[in-house]
Amino acid sequence: MLKVALIQSYGACDPKEGLNKQIELIYKAKEQGAQIVCTQELFRTRYFCNRIDPRFFEWAEEINGPTFQSFIEIAHKLNIVLIGSIFEKRTPGLYHNTAIVIDADGKYLGCYRKAHIPDDPGYFEKYYFTPGEMEFPVFQTRFAKIGVLICWDQWFPEPARILALRGAQIIFYPTAIGWLLEEKQSFGQDQLSAWQSIQRSHALANGIYVASVNRVGIEGDERSRCIEFWGRSFFADPFGRIIKEAGEKEEILLAEIDFALIEKTRINWPFLRDRRIDLYRKITERFLS
Repeated sequence: MLKVALIQSYGACDPKEGLNKQIELIYKAKEQGAQIVCTQELFRTRYFCNRIDPRFFEWAEEINGPTFQSFIEIAHKLNIVLIGSIFEKRTPGLYHNTAIVIDADGKYLGCYRKAHIPDDPGYFEKYYFTPGEMEFPVFQTRFAKIGVLICWDQWFPEPARILALRGAQIIFYPTAIGWLLEEKQSFGQDQLSAWQSIQRSHALANGIYVASVNRVGIEGDERSRCIEFWGRSFFADPFGRIIKEAGEKEEILLAEIDFALIEKTRINWPFLRDRRIDLYRKITERFLS
């Protein structure tokens, strides 16, 4: 059995404070037996995309910046795989929403840059992030073959399918999602249910594990949209069942992963075997009239 931890926490007002807090939680996850640890989306700071303000670009870091350096050291010291979500400054004027993957020996395996960038009330991400151009890489870590997608990516079936076809056993989704306060009463439960349902469907359709980690707390002020991040991080198994789910407060969510269940599920529900790839060429077109 593989033990995997998702760190669900509050956003910080200062990047250094946020990084130090996350390091504390990583150590706690290791004490609980975690072998792979994944952070929430943009964990070092508050979710700044709920308003447009050029000052927030000062929070960006280069790929080999403070988070990278700290995670390299910690992964090697603790013998754990780390997945960290950062606000990446690739070059002046070019920024990404990025996840870095560090193996258990401290080796940097690579990164994934968020491909699907939303632009909704309270989620003004197109102002900050350039879409990634990577074709959904898979990372062979010491403990598992994993894929990483980020938040808005989780609503699209194509990336999950590609990662499964490339051999991923677990897909991690670092996330920042919640309710706009004025909408919670009307749409709250339906939005949460939809968020879980779409990711459970990725697990089921592909016969893999899904691990989705969200943040918690209310963020916003008179200059930005107020969002109540609902937490509720969870693991779904290859049958689409939620096997572990967090609450709405800060929490380290730990689950045991049994890779034998992947083969068992795919033998009984052989969706990959029965795909009609000869009929899917049109999927790359924007719209079919």
